[in-house]
Amino acid sequence: MTAVTHEHDAPYQPVFVGERRKELDALFPLYPTKMACILPALWMVQEDRGWVSDEGIAEVALVLELTPAYVKGVVTFYTMYNQHPVGKYLMQVCTTTPCNICGAEDVVRALLERTGCSDLGVTSPDGLFTVIEVECLGACGFATPVMINEEVVESVTAARVPEIVAGLK
Repeated sequence: MTAVTHEHDAPYQPVFVGERRKELDALFPLYPTKMACILPALWMVQEDRGWVSDEGIAEVALVLELTPAYVKGVVTFYTMYNQHPVGKYLMQVCTTTPCNICGAEDVVRALLERTGCSDLGVTSPDGLFTVIEVECLGACGFATPVMINEEVVESVTAARVPEIVAGLK
């Protein structure tokens, strides 16, 4: 078995250099303060790295003239920011009451089994998948929704999971 190397094993490289810094700087006039750019700045770090590390938090704090503790508070408040490395496919399953009634727990179990993830929040050994539960994806009329990266897949059942996972490999 070959070891999977991950980008997060390499030394941290700043995000806000060159074109990415110009992109952030272009946002400043659109907001009342630099601090108000915190969500887009964190999103840029996550887009580039896949997650927001302590080094990413420190970089955002530096460019926005904030404390790392303040930025960490924002990262830990919002569930949209990954606080650890995730697989190539982040699979978020809505498990609120309407979706649970429609079989969300069965979908979660099927995803964990089919992807090889040993538990929620744990990345599969091949580095492809991370499965997590979320409170709501705003698609209650299409239970059970699963968000795979930026795409919402509606009306997922445990029976559909093998087809969905196979389509990602």
